Amino acid sequence: MKTKKRKKSSRMHGHGMGTHGSGSRKNKRKSGHKGGVGMSGSGKRADHKKTLITKLYGHDYFGKQGVTSRGTKKDKRQRINVGDIEKSLEKYSKKTTAGYEVKLENYKILGKGEVKNKLIVTCLEVSASAKEKIEKAGGSVSVKVIKEIVTPKIVNPKHEKKAGKK
Repeated sequence: MKTKKRKKSSRMHGHGMGTHGSGSRKNKRKSGHKGGVGMSGSGKRADHKKTLITKLYGHDYFGKQGVTSRGTKKDKRQRINVGDIEKSLEKYSKKTTAGYEVKLENYKILGKGEVKNKLIVTCLEVSASAKEKIEKAGGSVSVKVIKEIVTPKIVNPKHEKKAGKK
């Protein structure tokens, strides 16, 4: 059991000039010398609180984490192979009289694997090899049409007047 520890101010009557072991008087006042609260002080140059941060946030918090040039962006389209659809038909399709109806409107179908069943696929995109394999097995592929947004050309009226004068 821990005994109750008295504060410095109650123990140190008459010692020093009223600083009670905290250096000069200004050090004790408010929170000037105590540092910040929370994550302050754990910035770019000073790695104070490093052990605390690595425990909480892991070892990736400090330092650089690789380079990505502005020109290259990761392709975030969802993809699935024909072989994977074939393996788990119950998950991706419904059995109909015409064959297995597969609706994957947000996916691109890729051609790895074999097709044995008749698949009627609706998808966002399809590779040439996947389309060939599906049609060879007696199925069909319909690709979801993406509407292109046409931006109107804004013509500066001042520029037209100048062009007309010439």
